[in-house]
Amino acid sequence: MELLRSNLSRVRIPEPTNRIYKHECCVSFETPRSEGGLFVDMTTFLAFGKDYVGWNYEKTGNPVYLHIKQTRKVVPEDRPSKKPTLLAIGVEGGFDNNEPQYEETHNIVILPDYVTFPFPSVELPEKVRLTVDAIIMAEGAEKKEQLAAWTADKKHVSAYAMNLPQIGNDVIVPPSGWKCAKCDKKDNLWLNLTDGMMLCGRKNFDGTGGNNHAIEHYKETSYPLAVKLGTITADLEAADVFSYPEDDSVVDPLLAQHLAFFGIDFSALQKTEMTTAERELDQNTNFDWNRIQESGQDSELIHGPGYTGLANLGNSCYMAATMQVVFSTRSFNSRYYINQSLKTAFEMAPADPTVDLNMQLTKLAHGMLSGKYSVPAFEKDAEENAPISTTNKLEGIPPRMFKAVIAASHPEFSSMRQQDALEFFLHFLDQVERVNGGSSALDPSRSFKFGIEERILCPSGKVGFNKRLDYILSLNIPLHEATNKEELEAFHKLKAEKISEGKDVSSDEIVRPRVPLAACLASYSAPEEIQDYYSTAMKAKTTALKTAGLTSFPDYLVLHMRKFVLEEGWVPKKLDVYIDVPDTIDISYMRSKGLQPGEELLPDGVPAAEVESSNPVANEDIVVQLVSMGFNHLHCQKAAINTSNAGVEEAMNWLLAHMDDPDIDAPISQRGHMVTKLINQKLILYYHLVSKKKLLGRH
Repeated sequence: MELLRSNLSRVRIPEPTNRIYKHECCVSFETPRSEGGLFVDMTTFLAFGKDYVGWNYEKTGNPVYLHIKQTRKVVPEDRPSKKPTLLAIGVEGGFDNNEPQYEETHNIVILPDYVTFPFPSVELPEKVRLTVDAIIMAEGAEKKEQLAAWTADKKHVSAYAMNLPQIGNDVIVPPSGWKCAKCDKKDNLWLNLTDGMMLCGRKNFDGTGGNNHAIEHYKETSYPLAVKLGTITADLEAADVFSYPEDDSVVDPLLAQHLAFFGIDFSALQKTEMTTAERELDQNTNFDWNRIQESGQDSELIHGPGYTGLANLGNSCYMAATMQVVFSTRSFNSRYYINQSLKTAFEMAPADPTVDLNMQLTKLAHGMLSGKYSVPAFEKDAEENAPISTTNKLEGIPPRMFKAVIAASHPEFSSMRQQDALEFFLHFLDQVERVNGGSSALDPSRSFKFGIEERILCPSGKVGFNKRLDYILSLNIPLHEATNKEELEAFHKLKAEKISEGKDVSSDEIVRPRVPLAACLASYSAPEEIQDYYSTAMKAKTTALKTAGLTSFPDYLVLHMRKFVLEEGWVPKKLDVYIDVPDTIDISYMRSKGLQPGEELLPDGVPAAEVESSNPVANEDIVVQLVSMGFNHLHCQKAAINTSNAGVEEAMNWLLAHMDDPDIDAPISQRGHMVTKLINQKLILYYHLVSKKKLLGRH
């Protein structure tokens, strides 16, 4: 005990604002359920697995840790069944997932000799007991950040909070022992903030939950606000307040005052219930549709290095698909797995490795590629009737810390909304390029980079060139090049007949166009007319001919298929089409040849009428056409500017994809700001489409 007392100066009681990690190691995907448990640094509140806590001691000198270990309770009922799973209607808790239960133990450990003291113990110094209690009771930073992203754009201040009437001065709510005033329910209870009635919540579709007494009380009285008992703690912002007339979770700025009216000391209460948002997130991330769909029966689960899945964080499939593709490349595999160890990345990281992109990319790479976490979740003992032993390994790894770092500078990816895989891919490469300082030796994003050259030939016979670097080759889909035109014609006749008979076409009868990838690539290189092109040689507007080619070829060429087109009336339509991709394809013909012997460059200069002003200018023809479709005039101007006045289709795609941007209603800024924004986003604005396309890859 003297050893512990001599290190009390390295023990810090956490403040409410401190981030406490206790569910996942900062440098690996070890959890309290892993074989060695987790060690929480009682100075920094960072968590480390058994194999990594020594690195933290060497780096920081912090000797005192809280060891958290969760051990599964093994009971005969836990034996997995090979029978088909069923939808458990009416089972308490909803779907009967038969989740195992775990016992959690705590010890105080002092490094470097791993001297251990059991907790709880009255012999421990008070400072240590207070610190451990605070860590145990705190919401883990991993889950807290995920929940904050889930609710980032959901809660608003209730219109009923500031002038909420409160009646019943004799009503005093006890700190515990709550029960519904109209039935025997003791959980999922809501306190009406007007009259202090404690009533149960709504009944779920499967018969679980409450008995609807709280909402029935609102219908009888019109008292608008209620707070969920069990979610009230010293952190009042986390309390679950619901507004019945607004039909949403809301913020009550006067919640402390409203609770005090009924004698509630919120600072003394502890959390015992999930909030509505936490329950939504839990269901979104943990629900297994295979349990009711019985899908994938013919699939064989494979395990081992390179076959580690990424767990769903809630609408995160765009990220999972992208990262599986990225780490299948030699460049990223070498940079963050083969040539960089976890220890090296940790030693290079700042004091908080959870906010370091290099550390979290290395952690993700080792988690996905090592095979350490790609093992069956359960293993049977040899004897038929023997109890089940578990490996305590994860079925896939949750990339929470990586997502928090990569999305920190992006308002969309930091939310839990569905996102575009293409835009995420470009944002990801931009961040990787920055963190590697542009070093060609270190930067793996260079394996995707290539040069594009546009050659413009005007009637004068002179040529001009526009060059740029990019990571994506965006291709149109020439439907007229479909290889199954006869089958398509027959299908369209069948479809017309069925529609005339009032019947639907079954999914088995649908025939989709099959367009070869080679045709899409050829379409990219084909000559294209440019109307109203200003020729500096002719000093007039004319029709020029543009062709595009590649000045360099990347190690990995990422193709973006433009599946959205505009139909008659400017109605966007997504093409339902197959792209036939061969195993090998020759694209050497796409190499740009540059200025050829005998060709003359167009002279520099622009017409006086088109001298660039201090403000960006939108093409008025594009703006007028978009406005005629019902879009806001300012939004249409921004769409034209951010797509470099490329055309109505490009502006429409940008506009539909950015209608929810927080700065969409901001005035158009100076050109310098707009250009900077375009560069920083790696031309995302030009390529971003409405569709939520997913890059190919394992989930």
